[in-house]
Amino acid sequence: MRTHKDHYINGQWVPSTGSSLLPVTNPATDEVIGEVAAGTADDVDQAVRAARAAFAGWSATPVAKRAEYLGAIAQGLIDRAEELAQLISSEMGAPLSFSRAAQLPLPINSFAQAAAIVTDFEFESDYRGSRIVREPYGVVGAITPWNYPLHQIALKAAYAMAAGNTVVVKPSEVTPLNAIVLAEIVDAVGLPEGVFNVVFGTGPEVGEAIASHPDVDLVSFTGSTRAGRRVSELASGTVKRVSLELGGKSPNILLDDADLTAAVPAAVEASMINSGQTCSALTRLLVPRSKLAEVEGIVKAVVESIPVGDPTDETTVLGPLSSRTQQERVLGYIRTGIEEGARVVVGGQTEAQDHPGAYVAPTVFSDVTPDMTIHREEIFGPVLSIEPYDTEDEAVDIANDTIYGLAGGVWSGSKERAQQVARRIRAGQIAVNDAGLNLDAPFGGYKQSGIGREAGQFGLEEFLEVKSIQG
Repeated sequence: MRTHKDHYINGQWVPSTGSSLLPVTNPATDEVIGEVAAGTADDVDQAVRAARAAFAGWSATPVAKRAEYLGAIAQGLIDRAEELAQLISSEMGAPLSFSRAAQLPLPINSFAQAAAIVTDFEFESDYRGSRIVREPYGVVGAITPWNYPLHQIALKAAYAMAAGNTVVVKPSEVTPLNAIVLAEIVDAVGLPEGVFNVVFGTGPEVGEAIASHPDVDLVSFTGSTRAGRRVSELASGTVKRVSLELGGKSPNILLDDADLTAAVPAAVEASMINSGQTCSALTRLLVPRSKLAEVEGIVKAVVESIPVGDPTDETTVLGPLSSRTQQERVLGYIRTGIEEGARVVVGGQTEAQDHPGAYVAPTVFSDVTPDMTIHREEIFGPVLSIEPYDTEDEAVDIANDTIYGLAGGVWSGSKERAQQVARRIRAGQIAVNDAGLNLDAPFGGYKQSGIGREAGQFGLEEFLEVKSIQG
């Protein structure tokens, strides 16, 4: 077991001012695999002061040099990829195969692309007689979740630093160990002191201290909509900029001319990726009523074929949820779905699976209606809701009947028709048919799914202020 009592502040490991430690548990075995410091507001203040002191020098560092550092960090992640894949798998339960396929390639891409994009970015331009200058905000506070722990740190830190900001990161207390390795890589590449800082701890203590700190200029937060509201409330005290990537309840519309043999297996995968612990997972499958029985049959066969088990087994596709707390939350939603009259197609166990650890059987409900809880609330587990419709307009109405607007999907035999429907969905990112994930496309949501965009050029611009100079 690894015990880590320090934070990474100003280019060195600094003992926490707090005396408590937070356990890190492997959700597949319930084994405590590590401990990290439970940071305090004083630790945050020390990190912010270091970041503030480093800002002038870092923002004046030539773009090519900043890009060189980011590229070196990407290479450091590559060099330690297998170690990190195993570490993330043990922290949050993702199958090792998925950690290798996604949990590591995503953050590597963020650091590499941030380096490439900033190299070609025009920080100054002329507009109608004014000189438009894009400048870094200053100190960025990054508060990150547990479901894609290293990826979410990279999406924020890589682009923020590329833009010339300095960063204070609070990783999730559920999955903090990967952030230790990232800090070691940052240290090894010789990033200037104070540019990148990590403070471990809980949201109520460390997260709130970052969001409310008067010398943090921008807060970038990924997590639940409820927590995002709290971050906004705290940030409003100093009217700082807030970037939020929050919850989702994303629809996937199968139009009446869709190829069900291709669409339905892909829809199941899109709903249950990372055991359903993906904010942009397409967890509502909208199906023509005339094809409901056919879709249910395919779904049942697909779900029953999904290997569930030990994350270290190379054949496992679905591992445990991130914690016992998350397991009970998801089981509660399954109970609610049954109580409110949704019909179980497959799964539906309201107790834990016969595995040690935080497992939940993949579950699909049908005949889900907009008044049901499992239509309206984000479950964040391997649960798919099938919702029948009669007309294309009704499908769009059901798709948009949500407080969220993060993602969506449309399947049709006609790509043009699918794209027309995609334009009617009020969400930030829509997949048409079997379109793959574009890692550099802007990612973010409408409505209560958030504010701002991450990744690619839009992700870089999120960390830049705009100044106009006349004369």
